[in-house]
Amino acid sequence: MPVADPAAVRRAIPAHARESVWHAADGHAIRRIDWPEPAQSRGSLLFLGGRGDAYEKYLETLEHWFAEGWHVSAIDWRGQGGSGRLGCDDATGHIGDFAQWIDDLRGFWRAWKAESRANREDGGPHVLVGHSMGGHLALRAVAEGAADPDALVLVAPMLGFAGPPLAPWMWHGAARFMAALGPVTRPAWKMGEKPGQPAGARQGILTHDASRYQDELFWREERPQLRLGAPSWGWVERAAASMRRTARAEMLARVRVPVLVVSTNADRLVSARAIRRAVRLLPDAQLLEFGPEAAHEILREADPVRDRALARIDAFLAGHAAREGRQ
Repeated sequence: MPVADPAAVRRAIPAHARESVWHAADGHAIRRIDWPEPAQSRGSLLFLGGRGDAYEKYLETLEHWFAEGWHVSAIDWRGQGGSGRLGCDDATGHIGDFAQWIDDLRGFWRAWKAESRANREDGGPHVLVGHSMGGHLALRAVAEGAADPDALVLVAPMLGFAGPPLAPWMWHGAARFMAALGPVTRPAWKMGEKPGQPAGARQGILTHDASRYQDELFWREERPQLRLGAPSWGWVERAAASMRRTARAEMLARVRVPVLVVSTNADRLVSARAIRRAVRLLPDAQLLEFGPEAAHEILREADPVRDRALARIDAFLAGHAAREGRQ
């Protein structure tokens, strides 16, 4: 069922959605948003955003999945969005290790599944959708047994950095060298989403849709706590280490659930080459790859790209996460 007016939900929290906080094992407050259980529920869908994201950026898409019959939830990662900061200032995105995010996801996934079982007699199915860094963390979490979805969707997953086709150990070595030159909490660059890119070039890296790009700027003014700049050198080094770990063939072989990967070969943030390699190595994966018509934020792209991506995701979930027979 299509959303009646998608633009209407992009700059306002829907009245039927509920914002709240979930506390991780160490007490850290993780911001979350939940849509109600639909009358004819298809199951539960958890969405994980990318580096520097907040769930406000994806309200339109989350509302779409709710209209499709999913009980939808999303969280902000520890250290970004409305889930606090971990660095030495409010502008730099930092993490001590990606394993901390995996631990958070493990705890939230367990609690979230228990909630759905309390609301529905059969409890499932449960699906996991991740964008960019969220896609990387979702894939790693499934490989490590921290999450057990019935189906997994990765949108422009961060499986390698865009740029020269270097081996993961080479990227990691370069990042480790740079991180060692000063405090690991210092920003890796000054502005934008990529080194050397002026602020005005940021939209071209993320989306061709000027209106959807402006939605993020609107929310950063409306809710200043969502503002976040460059990652720290510690984040860059830990990202390289985590991608190197997850790229191993034996790790990818552990992902036994059906996987749909949606990507673009014009991505200027993450490596399309690394994504294709992962799809080849995953036991049950399929790939929808766009060309230059799509930038990194495929779910916030112009309608021809976004509509095609959502249609493929919806069809994939209908085929691989059917409610019947799931527990």
